[in-house]
Amino acid sequence: MRGAVAAALLALALPAQADPLRVATFNAELSRDGPGLLLRDLQRGTDPQIAAVAAVIAAVAPDILALQNLDWDHDGMALAALAAQLKAAGLDYPYRFAAQPNSGLASDLDLDGDGRLGGPGDAQGYGEFTGQGGMAVLSRHPILAGEVRDLGGLLWRDLPGALLPEHPDGTPFTSVAAQAIQRLSSAGHWIVPIDVPGIGVVELLTFHAGPPVFDGPEDRNGRRNHDEIALWQAVLDGGFGPAPERRFVIAGDANLDPFDSDGRREAIRALLTDPRLQDPAPVSAGGAQAEDQGHAGPNARDTADWGDRPGRMRVDYVLPSRDWRVVGSGVHWPAPGEAGHDEAVTASRHRLVWADLALR
Repeated sequence: MRGAVAAALLALALPAQADPLRVATFNAELSRDGPGLLLRDLQRGTDPQIAAVAAVIAAVAPDILALQNLDWDHDGMALAALAAQLKAAGLDYPYRFAAQPNSGLASDLDLDGDGRLGGPGDAQGYGEFTGQGGMAVLSRHPILAGEVRDLGGLLWRDLPGALLPEHPDGTPFTSVAAQAIQRLSSAGHWIVPIDVPGIGVVELLTFHAGPPVFDGPEDRNGRRNHDEIALWQAVLDGGFGPAPERRFVIAGDANLDPFDSDGRREAIRALLTDPRLQDPAPVSAGGAQAEDQGHAGPNARDTADWGDRPGRMRVDYVLPSRDWRVVGSGVHWPAPGEAGHDEAVTASRHRLVWADLALR
């Protein structure tokens, strides 16, 4: 009896242990062909893809969710409408953040080298209109919006060791003037502090890199994708303000597989093996049971399915800092016939990736 009393008193004296924090990333492909169309589809409530996206998020129920490919509008109406739909499904995200992305941000120059002006490739990040395919953060815990660091305005040439593209004669591609205004981020790179009860301030480092293809021999997109990923290591080195040192998570769409992408795979390999980070290496039953495609990477770790070409790849990542204890992780891709499979494949070509984190 005395032992039980002593144990109870000891438990009261110890600090309470916070529940694991579930952090997720999801390229939901909630982008439409024109401004306002996503908000229209959200408000109508009849779009099967949007319903599937909501079902996927509700099934995983992350505490912090980094979203990619969500059309941005100045007043945040589309994001608020999505949050309302999630709340109706029982998932409340009272805290939201979305800055204007580089995608669709017009320039007055030929940035993609097609000889024409005003096309989607001449925007700072590919887009038919301002904000197409932007990013957002949804959180159950307070976002310290006034302390967000938005690196989206960083010029590509200002990244140390930038792999800037060149013409065959060694001159800047597409021009000196273009490189003088070209931003590095296709959509954005944000450092978002979130105040989590029982844990403290958690910094979410989120991004959506452009694909390393759809260019010419100058490899503009491949070089840019490489440098968008490499930026995080420069940030951790302290190159762009105070370096995050503890309780941070990189979460986003790198658009690069460490084994099978056509891009410069050394970029994502370097990030995955950075000693300041850990790779939970999440898996799914859906990926594991998919038909083998002859890729070098494990099928179970794939996070996106683009059909026959280029097939399935691992391009979406949640990478916690070393001071976290990873207590669980996964790619939300149920096997055929399992609950949630149809919603996962209807929602997006990408799958939601998550990790459960606890303090050491």
